[in-house]
Amino acid sequence: MPDISRIDARGPRFAASVTAVLLLVATLLSLVGISTRAAPGFTAYQPLTGDSFSPSYPAVGQASVLERASDPGFLLLLVVALLFVWGVAAPRTAPWSVLYRRVVQPRLAPPTEFEDPRPPRFAQGVGLFVTAVGLLLDLAGVPWALPIAAAMAFVAAFLNAVFGLCLGCQLYLVLQRAGLLGRRGPTTA
Repeated sequence: MPDISRIDARGPRFAASVTAVLLLVATLLSLVGISTRAAPGFTAYQPLTGDSFSPSYPAVGQASVLERASDPGFLLLLVVALLFVWGVAAPRTAPWSVLYRRVVQPRLAPPTEFEDPRPPRFAQGVGLFVTAVGLLLDLAGVPWALPIAAAMAFVAAFLNAVFGLCLGCQLYLVLQRAGLLGRRGPTTA
């Protein structure tokens, strides 16, 4: 039975790398989707032809909930949010965790750095919160909510993947030191 009180520190960075790519695509899709379209007569958008918005492309506030929910940016961010749910509920069976342990980790040198699994799990919850707020606000018709939430989550995943700076993990440690969550002292492994 593997020791689940500590994990290979490279695993969460691998998951953050895959998640960052998905979030970048979700951000780009949401930037060209319904969530960034303004209402007709909005002066910030003036096509070269001088035409106003086409009725086939409704603004986010005018689009139905089904139209907003079927937007490609929304759908991809929903998939990412569901992956965050999986990462919080069952991190050992989450797709990126399994892929790392079965495919990537055997090809690497044995791990030399281990970490407590609670901060990365908390970080998954923070990612879930950010993406869920963006999804809900988009469904409510708030312009730009979807790309802003996707971009915020992307920045956090990118920082973790490239620089090893896990913002959610840092938040966990601050809350732990304040006595608001987890044990006060470091874990012994």
